[in-house]
Amino acid sequence: MAEDYTIREGDCVSSVAYERGFFWETLWDHPSNSALKSTRKDPNILKAGDVLHVPDLTLKQESGATEKTHTFTLKGVPAKLRLRLTREKKDDDKPVNNTAAVDESSYEDPSFQPKTKEVEARANVPYIIEIDGVSWRGKTDGDGHLEEAIPPNAQSGRLILNPGAPEEEVLPLALGGMDPIDEMTGVRRRLCNMGFPCLAEGEEMTDDLDGALRQFQEKNGLQITGEIDDATKDKLKSMHGS
Repeated sequence: MAEDYTIREGDCVSSVAYERGFFWETLWDHPSNSALKSTRKDPNILKAGDVLHVPDLTLKQESGATEKTHTFTLKGVPAKLRLRLTREKKDDDKPVNNTAAVDESSYEDPSFQPKTKEVEARANVPYIIEIDGVSWRGKTDGDGHLEEAIPPNAQSGRLILNPGAPEEEVLPLALGGMDPIDEMTGVRRRLCNMGFPCLAEGEEMTDDLDGALRQFQEKNGLQITGEIDDATKDKLKSMHGS
C-alpha cells in the first residue's frame, strides 16, 4: 500500500526501501520524491521529518519449470560500509626551552595560522566488526581502508581494532542516515564521528560544540572561530565523506 513515510532518526532511503521490499533507486527516483531528491542530493543524507513517498509494491512473475528448485537474488542487498582509518603522525621534535624574558607591554601576537596536523593511514590493522549480533573479521588495506557488506537497515554496531592485543580499541559505529551538513545536528554528528566530542543532538550552539569546532579547526589549519562557517562545513563534509 502506498504511503508518505516520515523519516525518523537513523533512517535513509536504503533502509526504508529494504524494509518494504524495494530497490533504493526505485524510491529515490520516483517522481513524487523529486523535491526531496533536489533538496537533499544524497539518499543517505536525510533529516528527521522529511517525507519520502513509498509507492505500491508491484509484484513480478517469473516462469520456471515445475519440480525444480529456482534461486532468486534480491539486487542491491546488502549495503556497503566503507571506512578509512587514520591517526595523527607523532611529532618527534623536542620542545624548545626558551627562557628569554618577554616585555609583555610591547609584545604583539603575530597573525596566527595553526599548522595543519599530518595524518597517516592505519594500514593492515586486523579488526572485528559486530552488527546486530553478527561479527566478522578483516584487515585494513595498505591505505587504511576497509569495506564490508552490512544490512541496509543496520542502526548500530562496533569496530574492534587489534582484537585481543594490548593495543585493542573498541569504536562504536552509528549507522543509518546522516543529517544534512546545513543542519546543526549534521555538524554535531560528523564531529562526533571524527573524534571531536560533543552532544550529537541539539539545534543550539553550546560550549561543547564550540570546543569541538575549535579543535577541528585548529587540527585542520582553519581559522579558529568556533563558528560553523562555510570553510568548516566544506572541510567537515570532505573529510567525513558525505
